[in-house]
Amino acid sequence: MSVVDGAVEGSVGSGAGGGGVPGGLSSRMRLTLVVLLVAQFMLAVDFSILNVALPVIGRGLGFSLGNLQWIATAFALCAAGFTLLFGRVADLFGRRRLFLGGLAVLGLASLAGGLATGPEVLIVARVLQGLATAAVTPAGLSLLTTSFPEGPLRQKALGLNGALMSAGFTTGAVLGGVLTDLLSWRWSFFINVPVAAAVLVIAPMVLSESRPAERPRLDVPGALAVTLGLLAVVLGFTRAGEHGWGDAAALGILAAGVVLLVVFYFVERRAVAPLVPVSVLGRRTVAFGNVAGVLAFVTETSLVFLMTLYLQKVLGFSPLAAGLSFGVLGLGTVAGGVVAPRFIGRAGTRAALVTGALVQTVATGALLALGTTHASLGLLLPATFVGGVGNMLLIVGFMVTATSGLPDHEQGMATGLATMSQQIGITMGTPVMSAIATGAMTTATVTGILHGIRTAVAVNTALVLATALIAALFLRTPTTQD
Repeated sequence: MSVVDGAVEGSVGSGAGGGGVPGGLSSRMRLTLVVLLVAQFMLAVDFSILNVALPVIGRGLGFSLGNLQWIATAFALCAAGFTLLFGRVADLFGRRRLFLGGLAVLGLASLAGGLATGPEVLIVARVLQGLATAAVTPAGLSLLTTSFPEGPLRQKALGLNGALMSAGFTTGAVLGGVLTDLLSWRWSFFINVPVAAAVLVIAPMVLSESRPAERPRLDVPGALAVTLGLLAVVLGFTRAGEHGWGDAAALGILAAGVVLLVVFYFVERRAVAPLVPVSVLGRRTVAFGNVAGVLAFVTETSLVFLMTLYLQKVLGFSPLAAGLSFGVLGLGTVAGGVVAPRFIGRAGTRAALVTGALVQTVATGALLALGTTHASLGLLLPATFVGGVGNMLLIVGFMVTATSGLPDHEQGMATGLATMSQQIGITMGTPVMSAIATGAMTTATVTGILHGIRTAVAVNTALVLATALIAALFLRTPTTQD
């Protein structure tokens, strides 16, 4: 917690003159920040904690090789597909209520997953974990944005949130390997239970409920269209990653998803109480901020996959050693999360987005020089650290941009959109880059595998550079209110 405390102290010093609380943060606000950050960190860990353990789980519970990927896919589908719906539900029925309810479901689902004796129970547990993540993440983010006034304090809180979420994704890979090797894969589930219980005890004492005085109707047609559309898009990308981009089923599912999302747009134009008002979607900060967010998470999370493939298949590292190597990346994201709010306060969100994307572009491009010997670690470790700093500048800039300038009663919707972008980016990145790398592998030799990885890294670099161009061209006001 020293990172949190140090950052909070920094925000106290800068908050009084920039929309902060007079006299700095109260003890209640500090505790609120810690509670919300712990919850978000735990959710981020869940995205990757089982990756290393999948083969062990498959052998222990009798999963076939073809069905093993559903342990990850079942979670990702629900986490991405239902996020926007739950973000709006939080606005309408109470953010604290949804936050606490989601945490309770997460704790129970994690207990069930840890005790599972067959594939069916484990998949149901992963579905419930995904639904809980879809509920808790936007509710927690909207509680964060409404608990801290727009300006330096909110930027500091979002910076810490972004840093810990990105670090959590990396930590999950390391922690999953350690728990599986030393204890059992079941502890990858059990570890959530005491954390969720502790947050459930403390949160009601520090979090205030928020809901509109008059509760509008939920936009059911819009909710169905966007949820089914997102589920189809995520499933389509996942299937394409497994079977290649020529797979007819994958292309058909993707097409259906796109059609449903187009239907969602037209439904929202006519809805009396839309899930996402078209006027909000038309705001540059919301539209292009979320595009930048998707690309930020697509590129960095998929780079973790590519470098895991490189470390294990090219350099011959064990899964645990490969996971530990990403501790350097985790340090970079934490450093970037601490630096980002100060950078934004001085230069604005547009500058943070452009600078972060350019730094990440250079760091990712440097990985094209990786070779087949352990000497390449001298390039990989500093490049991933610098890339982590750049990516966190980009992520915090995206979070501030996508949630600024909107009233409190729309913060759940705004954070739902931002969280949806995050979940889609995390979910899409690995299958997309996996398909590119696999398709470019000339042979099954080390040299052939390295060629495929380099091709995917080149595409990754181009996507980050595109993010910088999007921010530079379409987000022209260099302030936190752009």
